[in-house]
Amino acid sequence: MLLSMDWDAYSGTREFVFDAPIWGTRDREQDRLEAWRERVQKRGGGDWAALAEDFPLYPGWQELEQYAGVPAFVALSHADAWAWLQQFPGRDVLNVDSHHDLASFSGDAMRVRPGNWAGLGLRAGLIGRYTCLYPQWHETLAVAEGFDLDRTRAELLPLLPLEVLDRVTLTRVLTLPPPAQVEALLLVQSPAWTSPAHDAEFLKLAQRLNCETLTQPMGRWRLDR
Repeated sequence: MLLSMDWDAYSGTREFVFDAPIWGTRDREQDRLEAWRERVQKRGGGDWAALAEDFPLYPGWQELEQYAGVPAFVALSHADAWAWLQQFPGRDVLNVDSHHDLASFSGDAMRVRPGNWAGLGLRAGLIGRYTCLYPQWHETLAVAEGFDLDRTRAELLPLLPLEVLDRVTLTRVLTLPPPAQVEALLLVQSPAWTSPAHDAEFLKLAQRLNCETLTQPMGRWRLDR
């Protein structure tokens, strides 16, 4: 199988943080950096540490270090997963993510984007079966996709053909597979959704796994640039 990990499964938010990107955001340049600067300013802070209370780094990401030695790749955006899938066509995919990435609710439905790469991969035969593993912290966040899995699946019914939806599993309870079962791993930064305060941990993880770069992730070290 293939294992994909979106950093927003760990770089998340608390409940009732109404400027959190989990409520809905695009993936534009200003969403990746300027929007985070604005969140710091709202909190009266002078650096990324001002985000810590509302945007924590949840535990569990360290478990990914067990995949050292598995072919690994790193990308800025999940839209870049298409090139990864083309290297390993037809495999089952487990995606650890705060979003199902099966369909976008606006824009061109057939253009590969962070929100629909998995759905398009299923349609094109690049993915056999697809499982989205939502993080456990979603169970306390009513606005999150992974809070009510029946509701989320119902939202997908008008967006995906049934033969595609039949190959989809949404869950919060799977454990990560042993390394021997993983043919390749993809780490995705998703900076529009993940706090700059956690860039260092993400980049260190990519280094530990000796990731090949598909697209260069961001190192948003300084607030002023």
